Amino acid sequence: MNMRKLPALLVILALLLCLAACGEAPAAAPTGTPAPTAAPATAAPAPTAAQATDAPASPPENVPVIGDLRYEETVPLEYADQFAIYRYEGGYSFIDMLNSDKILVVPEGKPVPDGLAKDVVVVQLPLNHIYMAATSAMALFDGLNALDTIDFVGSKNWYTENAVKAMESGAFRYAGKYNAPDYEQLLDGGCRLAVESTMILHNPEVKEKLIEVGIPTIVERSSYEEHPLGRTEWIKMYGALLGMEDRAEALFLGEVEKVRALEALESTGKTVAFFYVNSSGNVVTYKTEGYVPSMIRIAGGQYIFTDLGLEDSSKLSTINMNMEQFYNTAVKADIIIYNCSIASQLYTLQDLLDLSPVLEDFKAVKDGQVWCTTESMFQQTDKMGTIIQEMNRIFSGQTDGSDLEYIFHLQ
Repeated sequence: MNMRKLPALLVILALLLCLAACGEAPAAAPTGTPAPTAAPATAAPAPTAAQATDAPASPPENVPVIGDLRYEETVPLEYADQFAIYRYEGGYSFIDMLNSDKILVVPEGKPVPDGLAKDVVVVQLPLNHIYMAATSAMALFDGLNALDTIDFVGSKNWYTENAVKAMESGAFRYAGKYNAPDYEQLLDGGCRLAVESTMILHNPEVKEKLIEVGIPTIVERSSYEEHPLGRTEWIKMYGALLGMEDRAEALFLGEVEKVRALEALESTGKTVAFFYVNSSGNVVTYKTEGYVPSMIRIAGGQYIFTDLGLEDSSKLSTINMNMEQFYNTAVKADIIIYNCSIASQLYTLQDLLDLSPVLEDFKAVKDGQVWCTTESMFQQTDKMGTIIQEMNRIFSGQTDGSDLEYIFHLQ
Protein backbone atom coordinates (compact mmCIF):
# COMPACT_ATOMS: atom_id res chain seq x y z
CA MET A 1 0.00 0.00 0.00
CA ASN A 2 1.17 3.49 -0.82
CA MET A 3 1.93 5.13 2.53
CA ARG A 4 1.07 8.52 1.13
CA LYS A 5 -2.58 7.45 0.66
CA LEU A 6 -3.00 5.98 4.15
CA PRO A 7 -4.03 9.22 5.97
CA ALA A 8 -6.71 9.92 3.37
CA LEU A 9 -8.15 6.43 3.68
CA LEU A 10 -8.27 6.71 7.46
CA VAL A 11 -10.21 9.96 7.23
CA ILE A 12 -12.78 8.42 4.85
CA LEU A 13 -13.19 5.38 7.13
CA ALA A 14 -13.82 7.64 10.14
CA LEU A 15 -16.48 9.58 8.29
CA LEU A 16 -18.30 6.39 7.26
CA LEU A 17 -18.34 5.12 10.85
CA CYS A 18 -19.85 8.44 12.07
CA LEU A 19 -22.62 8.36 9.49
CA ALA A 20 -23.53 4.79 10.41
CA ALA A 21 -23.75 5.71 14.06
CA CYS A 22 -26.08 8.64 13.35
CA GLY A 23 -28.57 6.40 11.48
CA GLU A 24 -29.01 3.89 14.29
CA ALA A 25 -31.92 4.13 16.74
CA PRO A 26 -31.00 4.67 20.35
CA ALA A 27 -30.88 1.50 22.40
CA ALA A 28 -33.85 0.80 24.69
CA ALA A 29 -33.24 1.33 28.35
CA PRO A 30 -32.99 -1.87 30.37
CA THR A 31 -36.13 -2.97 32.25
CA GLY A 32 -36.49 -0.99 35.46
CA THR A 33 -34.02 1.65 34.31
CA PRO A 34 -35.49 5.10 33.74
CA ALA A 35 -35.32 6.22 30.15
CA PRO A 36 -33.22 9.30 29.58
CA THR A 37 -35.13 12.52 29.80
CA ALA A 38 -35.62 14.12 26.40
CA ALA A 39 -34.78 17.74 25.91
CA PRO A 40 -37.94 19.82 26.19
CA ALA A 41 -39.49 20.68 22.80
CA THR A 42 -40.95 24.09 22.06
CA ALA A 43 -44.74 23.75 22.64
CA ALA A 44 -47.08 24.71 19.81
CA PRO A 45 -49.31 27.65 20.71
CA ALA A 46 -52.83 26.69 21.87
CA PRO A 47 -55.56 27.42 19.29
CA THR A 48 -57.45 30.63 19.82
CA ALA A 49 -61.22 30.59 20.45
CA ALA A 50 -61.84 31.73 16.89
CA GLN A 51 -59.63 28.93 15.50
CA ALA A 52 -61.44 26.36 17.63
CA THR A 53 -64.80 27.62 16.35
CA ASP A 54 -63.61 27.44 12.75
CA ALA A 55 -62.59 23.81 13.08
CA PRO A 56 -65.11 21.64 11.20
CA ALA A 57 -67.33 19.57 13.48
CA SER A 58 -68.90 16.28 12.51
CA PRO A 59 -72.65 16.84 12.01
CA PRO A 60 -75.22 14.44 13.52
CA GLU A 61 -75.93 11.36 11.43
CA ASN A 62 -79.35 12.52 10.20
CA VAL A 63 -78.17 15.90 8.88
CA PRO A 64 -78.35 16.17 5.07
CA VAL A 65 -75.05 16.65 3.28
CA ILE A 66 -75.32 19.74 1.05
CA GLY A 67 -72.33 19.91 -1.28
CA ASP A 68 -69.33 21.14 0.69
CA LEU A 69 -71.38 23.40 2.98
CA ARG A 70 -70.55 23.09 6.66
CA TYR A 71 -73.47 22.26 8.95
CA GLU A 72 -74.10 24.75 11.76
CA GLU A 73 -77.30 23.86 13.61
CA THR A 74 -80.77 22.33 13.53
CA VAL A 75 -83.60 24.75 14.28
CA PRO A 76 -85.35 23.63 17.51
CA LEU A 77 -89.07 22.82 17.15
CA GLU A 78 -91.38 22.62 20.16
CA TYR A 79 -94.61 21.21 18.70
CA ALA A 80 -94.32 20.62 14.94
CA ASP A 81 -93.13 17.22 13.72
CA GLN A 82 -93.84 17.43 9.99
CA PHE A 83 -90.70 19.34 8.99
CA ALA A 84 -87.12 20.07 10.03
CA ILE A 85 -84.81 22.99 9.26
CA TYR A 86 -81.03 22.64 9.03
CA ARG A 87 -78.72 25.65 8.83
CA TYR A 88 -75.37 25.74 7.06
CA GLU A 89 -72.50 28.17 6.80
CA GLY A 90 -73.06 31.26 4.70
CA GLY A 91 -76.77 31.59 5.55
CA TYR A 92 -78.02 28.51 3.65
CA SER A 93 -81.04 26.61 5.02
CA PHE A 94 -82.32 23.16 4.13
CA ILE A 95 -86.00 22.41 4.84
CA ASP A 96 -86.96 18.75 5.02
CA MET A 97 -90.70 18.06 5.04
CA LEU A 98 -91.57 14.63 6.41
CA ASN A 99 -92.10 12.17 3.53
CA SER A 100 -92.43 15.14 1.20
CA ASP A 101 -90.49 18.01 -0.34
CA LYS A 102 -86.89 19.03 0.32
CA ILE A 103 -86.03 22.72 -0.11
CA LEU A 104 -82.65 24.44 -0.23
CA VAL A 105 -82.86 28.16 0.51
CA VAL A 106 -79.90 29.98 -1.06
CA PRO A 107 -79.00 33.45 0.28
CA GLU A 108 -79.06 36.40 -2.11
CA GLY A 109 -75.94 36.51 -4.25
CA LYS A 110 -74.68 33.09 -3.14
CA PRO A 111 -74.11 30.16 -5.54
CA VAL A 112 -76.17 26.98 -5.63
CA PRO A 113 -73.99 24.13 -4.30
CA ASP A 114 -73.02 21.33 -6.69
CA GLY A 115 -74.25 17.78 -6.39
CA LEU A 116 -77.82 18.40 -5.21
CA ALA A 117 -80.36 15.62 -5.64
CA LYS A 118 -82.76 16.21 -8.53
CA ASP A 119 -85.80 16.36 -6.24
CA VAL A 120 -84.45 19.24 -4.12
CA VAL A 121 -86.40 22.46 -4.69
CA VAL A 122 -83.96 25.37 -4.88
CA VAL A 123 -85.21 28.75 -3.69
CA GLN A 124 -82.93 31.73 -4.29
CA LEU A 125 -83.56 34.70 -2.03
CA PRO A 126 -85.23 37.11 -2.25
CA LEU A 127 -88.29 35.00 -3.08
CA ASN A 128 -91.29 36.53 -4.88
CA HIS A 129 -93.98 35.82 -7.50
CA ILE A 130 -95.46 32.99 -5.38
CA TYR A 131 -98.66 31.11 -6.32
CA MET A 132 -100.44 30.56 -2.96
CA ALA A 133 -102.94 27.72 -3.21
CA ALA A 134 -102.69 26.64 0.45
CA THR A 135 -105.24 28.80 2.26
CA SER A 136 -103.94 27.97 5.76
CA ALA A 137 -100.55 29.50 4.94
CA MET A 138 -101.92 32.95 4.06
CA ALA A 139 -102.20 34.12 7.68
CA LEU A 140 -98.60 33.07 8.33
CA PHE A 141 -97.39 35.14 5.37
CA ASP A 142 -99.50 38.01 6.65
CA GLY A 143 -97.96 37.71 10.10
CA LEU A 144 -94.52 37.90 8.51
CA ASN A 145 -95.54 41.03 6.55
CA ALA A 146 -94.74 38.99 3.44
CA LEU A 147 -97.92 39.27 1.37
CA ASP A 148 -95.92 41.22 -1.20
CA THR A 149 -94.07 37.99 -2.07
CA ILE A 150 -97.37 36.54 -3.37
CA ASP A 151 -98.62 37.41 -6.86
CA PHE A 152 -101.05 34.57 -7.57
CA VAL A 153 -103.68 32.87 -5.40
CA GLY A 154 -105.78 29.73 -5.71
CA SER A 155 -108.91 31.11 -4.03
CA LYS A 156 -111.12 34.16 -4.39
CA ASN A 157 -112.34 33.92 -0.80
CA TRP A 158 -109.97 35.15 1.86
CA TYR A 159 -110.76 36.17 5.42
CA THR A 160 -107.40 37.57 6.46
CA GLU A 161 -108.00 41.33 6.27
CA ASN A 162 -104.83 42.19 4.39
CA ALA A 163 -105.40 39.35 1.93
CA VAL A 164 -108.90 40.69 1.22
CA LYS A 165 -107.41 44.13 0.52
CA ALA A 166 -104.80 42.59 -1.78
CA MET A 167 -107.54 40.87 -3.78
CA GLU A 168 -109.55 44.07 -4.03
CA SER A 169 -106.56 46.15 -5.11
CA GLY A 170 -105.39 43.66 -7.72
CA ALA A 171 -102.12 42.91 -5.92
CA PHE A 172 -103.30 39.29 -5.84
CA ARG A 173 -104.32 37.69 -9.11
CA TYR A 174 -106.56 34.64 -9.13
CA ALA A 175 -104.75 31.92 -11.09
CA GLY A 176 -107.16 29.02 -10.73
CA LYS A 177 -107.96 26.57 -7.94
CA TYR A 178 -105.30 24.38 -6.39
CA ASN A 179 -106.31 21.48 -8.66
CA ALA A 180 -106.81 23.54 -11.83
CA PRO A 181 -104.14 26.25 -11.98
CA ASP A 182 -103.79 28.52 -15.00
CA TYR A 183 -100.36 27.34 -16.12
CA GLU A 184 -100.07 29.95 -18.86
CA GLN A 185 -100.85 32.81 -16.49
CA LEU A 186 -98.34 31.54 -13.94
CA LEU A 187 -95.60 31.20 -16.55
CA ASP A 188 -96.31 34.58 -18.12
CA GLY A 189 -96.21 36.16 -14.65
CA GLY A 190 -92.85 34.62 -13.80
CA CYS A 191 -94.13 32.40 -10.97
CA ARG A 192 -91.13 31.17 -8.97
CA LEU A 193 -92.84 28.85 -6.48
CA ALA A 194 -96.23 27.17 -6.06
CA VAL A 195 -97.36 26.42 -2.49
CA GLU A 196 -100.04 23.72 -2.40
CA SER A 197 -101.90 22.13 0.50
CA THR A 198 -102.26 18.38 1.02
CA MET A 199 -105.49 18.58 -1.01
CA ILE A 200 -103.26 18.37 -4.08
CA LEU A 201 -102.43 14.79 -3.11
CA HIS A 202 -105.84 13.89 -4.55
CA ASN A 203 -104.64 15.31 -7.88
CA PRO A 204 -100.95 14.40 -8.09
CA GLU A 205 -100.93 15.04 -11.84
CA VAL A 206 -101.33 18.77 -11.14
CA LYS A 207 -98.13 18.96 -9.12
CA GLU A 208 -96.36 16.92 -11.77
CA LYS A 209 -97.54 19.32 -14.47
CA LEU A 210 -96.44 22.39 -12.52
CA ILE A 211 -92.96 20.93 -12.15
CA GLU A 212 -92.93 19.83 -15.80
CA VAL A 213 -93.58 23.37 -17.06
CA GLY A 214 -90.82 24.71 -14.83
CA ILE A 215 -92.63 25.93 -11.69
CA PRO A 216 -91.06 24.58 -8.48
CA THR A 217 -93.84 23.24 -6.26
CA ILE A 218 -94.06 22.31 -2.59
CA VAL A 219 -96.86 20.75 -0.55
CA GLU A 220 -97.20 22.24 2.92
CA ARG A 221 -98.31 19.73 5.57
CA SER A 222 -99.37 21.86 8.54
CA SER A 223 -102.79 20.16 8.56
CA TYR A 224 -101.03 16.92 9.61
CA GLU A 225 -99.81 18.41 12.89
CA GLU A 226 -101.60 16.96 15.93
CA HIS A 227 -100.95 19.89 18.26
CA PRO A 228 -102.57 23.23 17.38
CA LEU A 229 -99.32 25.07 18.03
CA GLY A 230 -97.66 22.63 15.65
CA ARG A 231 -99.69 24.30 12.91
CA THR A 232 -98.62 27.74 14.10
CA GLU A 233 -94.99 26.62 14.28
CA TRP A 234 -95.02 26.28 10.50
CA ILE A 235 -94.34 30.01 10.56
CA LYS A 236 -90.73 28.98 11.21
CA MET A 237 -90.70 27.05 7.95
CA TYR A 238 -92.00 30.06 6.03
CA GLY A 239 -89.60 32.30 7.92
CA ALA A 240 -86.72 30.16 6.64
CA LEU A 241 -88.21 30.07 3.14
CA LEU A 242 -88.39 33.87 3.02
CA GLY A 243 -85.29 34.73 5.03
CA MET A 244 -87.39 36.09 7.94
CA GLU A 245 -86.39 33.69 10.72
CA ASP A 246 -86.21 36.21 13.56
CA ARG A 247 -89.69 37.62 12.97
CA ALA A 248 -91.12 34.11 12.65
CA GLU A 249 -89.62 33.10 16.00
CA ALA A 250 -91.05 36.18 17.74
CA LEU A 251 -94.56 35.61 16.38
CA PHE A 252 -94.54 31.95 17.34
CA LEU A 253 -93.42 32.65 20.90
CA GLY A 254 -96.25 35.16 21.28
CA GLU A 255 -98.85 32.46 20.58
CA VAL A 256 -97.04 29.94 22.78
CA GLU A 257 -97.22 32.31 25.76
CA LYS A 258 -101.00 32.57 25.38
CA VAL A 259 -101.40 28.79 25.45
CA ARG A 260 -98.98 28.18 28.30
CA ALA A 261 -100.97 30.59 30.42
CA LEU A 262 -103.92 28.20 30.03
CA GLU A 263 -102.11 24.88 30.47
CA ALA A 264 -102.02 25.24 34.26
CA LEU A 265 -105.78 25.76 34.50
CA GLU A 266 -107.95 22.99 35.83
CA SER A 267 -110.49 21.39 33.50
CA THR A 268 -113.92 22.99 33.51
CA GLY A 269 -115.44 19.52 33.17
CA LYS A 270 -117.53 20.70 30.22
CA THR A 271 -117.90 18.15 27.41
CA VAL A 272 -117.68 19.57 23.90
CA ALA A 273 -118.71 18.38 20.42
CA PHE A 274 -117.19 20.05 17.35
CA PHE A 275 -118.64 19.23 13.92
CA TYR A 276 -120.33 20.24 10.69
CA VAL A 277 -122.89 18.61 8.40
CA ASN A 278 -121.77 17.99 4.82
CA SER A 279 -123.84 18.17 1.65
CA SER A 280 -124.76 14.48 1.98
CA GLY A 281 -126.28 15.01 5.42
CA ASN A 282 -123.46 13.19 7.20
CA VAL A 283 -121.60 14.61 10.17
CA VAL A 284 -117.90 15.45 9.86
CA THR A 285 -116.17 15.59 13.23
CA TYR A 286 -112.63 15.24 14.54
CA LYS A 287 -110.65 12.21 15.65
CA THR A 288 -109.89 12.17 19.36
CA GLU A 289 -106.15 12.72 18.78
CA GLY A 290 -106.64 15.55 16.26
CA TYR A 291 -105.55 19.13 16.75
CA VAL A 292 -109.11 20.45 17.36
CA PRO A 293 -109.73 18.09 20.32
CA SER A 294 -106.28 19.14 21.55
CA MET A 295 -107.39 22.79 21.42
CA ILE A 296 -110.51 21.89 23.39
CA ARG A 297 -108.48 20.09 26.07
CA ILE A 298 -105.98 22.94 26.43
CA ALA A 299 -108.91 25.35 26.79
CA GLY A 300 -110.26 23.35 29.74
CA GLY A 301 -112.91 21.29 27.97
CA GLN A 302 -113.35 17.54 27.42
CA TYR A 303 -113.85 16.35 23.86
CA ILE A 304 -117.03 14.29 23.83
CA PHE A 305 -115.51 11.45 21.77
CA THR A 306 -112.89 9.69 23.87
CA ASP A 307 -111.60 7.10 21.40
CA LEU A 308 -112.76 8.16 17.96
CA GLY A 309 -110.43 7.18 15.12
CA LEU A 310 -107.65 5.83 17.33
CA GLU A 311 -107.24 2.80 15.06
CA ASP A 312 -107.11 4.91 11.90
CA SER A 313 -103.49 5.38 10.83
CA SER A 314 -104.23 7.91 8.09
CA LYS A 315 -103.15 11.51 8.57
CA LEU A 316 -106.68 12.86 8.06
CA SER A 317 -107.81 14.68 11.19
CA THR A 318 -111.55 14.29 10.50
CA ILE A 319 -113.92 11.38 10.33
CA ASN A 320 -117.36 11.00 8.74
CA MET A 321 -120.38 9.36 10.39
CA ASN A 322 -124.12 9.35 9.94
CA MET A 323 -126.31 11.52 12.14
CA GLU A 324 -127.49 8.57 14.22
CA GLN A 325 -123.92 7.63 15.14
CA PHE A 326 -123.14 11.22 16.04
CA TYR A 327 -126.36 11.57 18.05
CA ASN A 328 -125.60 8.54 20.25
CA THR A 329 -122.60 10.29 21.83
CA ALA A 330 -122.88 14.03 21.12
CA VAL A 331 -126.47 14.37 22.38
CA LYS A 332 -125.05 14.54 25.92
CA ALA A 333 -122.43 17.22 25.22
CA ASP A 334 -122.59 20.33 27.41
CA ILE A 335 -121.43 22.57 24.54
CA ILE A 336 -121.50 22.16 20.77
CA ILE A 337 -119.46 24.20 18.32
CA TYR A 338 -120.45 24.13 14.68
CA ASN A 339 -117.58 24.44 12.22
CA CYS A 340 -118.51 27.16 9.74
CA SER A 341 -114.94 27.60 8.56
CA ILE A 342 -115.58 24.67 6.21
CA ALA A 343 -119.37 24.41 5.91
CA SER A 344 -121.82 27.15 4.93
CA GLN A 345 -122.07 29.98 7.43
CA LEU A 346 -124.86 29.75 10.00
CA TYR A 347 -126.33 32.82 11.65
CA THR A 348 -129.07 31.60 13.99
CA LEU A 349 -129.90 28.55 16.06
CA GLN A 350 -132.74 27.81 13.64
CA ASP A 351 -130.19 27.59 10.81
CA LEU A 352 -128.56 24.75 12.73
CA LEU A 353 -131.82 22.96 13.51
CA ASP A 354 -132.80 23.12 9.84
CA LEU A 355 -129.83 20.84 9.08
CA SER A 356 -131.38 18.03 11.15
CA PRO A 357 -134.44 18.06 13.42
CA VAL A 358 -132.84 15.60 15.87
CA LEU A 359 -130.41 18.32 16.97
CA GLU A 360 -133.29 19.75 19.06
CA ASP A 361 -132.77 16.85 21.49
CA PHE A 362 -129.19 17.84 22.25
CA LYS A 363 -128.47 18.95 25.82
CA ALA A 364 -126.40 21.90 24.53
CA VAL A 365 -129.31 23.11 22.40
CA LYS A 366 -131.72 22.95 25.35
CA ASP A 367 -129.22 24.77 27.58
CA GLY A 368 -128.45 27.49 25.04
CA GLN A 369 -124.82 26.40 24.66
CA VAL A 370 -124.57 26.33 20.87
CA TRP A 371 -121.66 28.16 19.26
CA CYS A 372 -120.35 28.59 15.76
CA THR A 373 -116.95 29.41 14.30
CA THR A 374 -116.49 32.26 11.88
CA GLU A 375 -115.60 31.46 8.28
CA SER A 376 -112.12 32.81 8.90
CA MET A 377 -111.16 30.65 11.89
CA PHE A 378 -109.09 28.01 10.14
CA GLN A 379 -107.35 30.51 7.91
CA GLN A 380 -106.02 32.07 11.12
CA THR A 381 -103.12 29.63 11.55
CA ASP A 382 -101.12 32.33 13.30
CA LYS A 383 -103.85 32.87 15.92
CA MET A 384 -104.24 29.40 17.44
CA GLY A 385 -103.37 30.71 20.90
CA THR A 386 -106.03 33.42 20.62
CA ILE A 387 -108.67 30.92 19.47
CA ILE A 388 -107.89 28.61 22.40
CA GLN A 389 -108.28 31.58 24.76
CA GLU A 390 -111.73 32.23 23.30
CA MET A 391 -112.70 28.57 23.80
CA ASN A 392 -111.64 28.82 27.42
CA ARG A 393 -113.85 31.85 27.98
CA ILE A 394 -116.82 29.89 26.57
CA PHE A 395 -116.14 26.73 28.60
CA SER A 396 -115.68 28.68 31.83
CA GLY A 397 -118.81 30.78 31.29
CA GLN A 398 -116.91 34.08 31.12
CA THR A 399 -118.46 35.38 27.91
CA ASP A 400 -121.75 35.83 26.10
CA GLY A 401 -119.85 35.87 22.82
CA SER A 402 -119.96 39.62 22.19
CA ASP A 403 -116.26 40.03 22.94
CA LEU A 404 -115.04 37.11 20.81
CA GLU A 405 -113.54 37.35 17.33
CA TYR A 406 -113.48 33.80 15.96
CA ILE A 407 -116.43 32.06 17.68
CA PHE A 408 -119.95 33.41 18.20
CA HIS A 409 -123.14 32.37 20.01
CA LEU A 410 -126.02 30.92 17.99
CA GLN A 411 -129.39 32.13 19.26
